[in-house]
Amino acid sequence: MQHRMIRLDNEMGIHLRPAGHLCELTSKYRARVTFDHMGQISDAKSVLSVLAAGVKGGDTITLYCEGPDEEDAMEAVTAMFLERLSGVVIESTEE
Repeated sequence: MQHRMIRLDNEMGIHLRPAGHLCELTSKYRARVTFDHMGQISDAKSVLSVLAAGVKGGDTITLYCEGPDEEDAMEAVTAMFLERLSGVVIESTEE
């Protein structure tokens, strides 16, 4: 299992558009992709789960990828956050 802490220093956090991009991207991988936001684990492959997490600007999430293609999934999701949301900071990378 891989995990990475990501701080979203953008103004809007994860709203509908990036939630849709996240779900579309993670659905391409066999790995289970989730994130922890304030103790709530959300399924990154479900738009409703992502939006229900209520990630706002300035919040930090811990992204988890577990499965046969977890490394590829982690890199792709991290790249998506960096490319599509301004103000994203990778706080730590651990495996």
